[in-house]
Amino acid sequence: MRLILIILFKFLFSFVIFSCGEKEESTDSTATTTSNPLFVAVGDNGTIITSSDGTTWTSRTSGTSEKLRGGAYGKSTLVVVGFSGTILTSSDGITWTSRTSGTSNNLGNITYKNNTFMAVGNSGTILTSSDGTGWTTKTSTDTTKNLWGVTYGNSTWVTNGDNGSIFTSSDGTSWDNRTSASGTTEEFNEVIYENSTFVAFGNNGTIRTSSDGTTWDNRTSGTSIDLLGGTYGNSTFVTVGGNSVGGDGTILTSSDATTWTSRTSGTSNKLKGITYGNSTFVAVGVSGTILTSSDATTWTSRTSGTSEGFRRVFYKE
Repeated sequence: MRLILIILFKFLFSFVIFSCGEKEESTDSTATTTSNPLFVAVGDNGTIITSSDGTTWTSRTSGTSEKLRGGAYGKSTLVVVGFSGTILTSSDGITWTSRTSGTSNNLGNITYKNNTFMAVGNSGTILTSSDGTGWTTKTSTDTTKNLWGVTYGNSTWVTNGDNGSIFTSSDGTSWDNRTSASGTTEEFNEVIYENSTFVAFGNNGTIRTSSDGTTWDNRTSGTSIDLLGGTYGNSTFVTVGGNSVGGDGTILTSSDATTWTSRTSGTSNKLKGITYGNSTFVAVGVSGTILTSSDATTWTSRTSGTSEGFRRVFYKE
């Protein structure tokens, strides 16, 4: 009888140890599946800084002193573009690798849409890539205009730039000139596609909207300040800007991209770029300016750790 009790005790003890070990293994496995959200801000003199929350920022070594002007995330790859044909890629936002773009023209912006990276720049430059590493030049816009904005939506690529220029394409190769439909000669600085709407932002408070990229409507912004960047999040369109000497700190918001409201940014510095992610709007600008907001109405200044000017900020989940 005593022997039976000893055997039974050993069996129960072993079962408890096995069960505890199994539970701990399951917890570790769950921890490895968490995502790594990241904001990336880029700017002058090869400046790149990153943040997981938009509040605390860390400087990264880009390996270039060129002006960096835009970034995008896709195919598990961060891609940044800039002057002199600069293209950098990274898997983590920490280590950056220079890629051959095939052009020495300044690149002003990039997006990742429709399983394609597309970069645009000076003299009608358009580049595409499936992975951010190898790039192909597209030259069929038939324009020498500098291009600053690019996006994709409603089965249509749209790029815009100098003198009110707008071009559209269904395949990224053959482009149609829609400049006459923009109704302006002001420079466009950005175009986004959100909530089934293309929205183009430009100098002197210029805002145009379109459902298809072909026909464009003039919207009243209520400002004559240059609008340099735009985004959409939390059911809100947001654009930022400033004047030519680097001041103002303009922020406008809209629920429908038609009627716009001015917001108090809390800064007099020119704002150039904005993005939305992780329930947070992040705006960047000259002199290392970074602002964050949960609702695009109340803004908080953050410490970037640099006085370099930022041009854009983007987000990866």
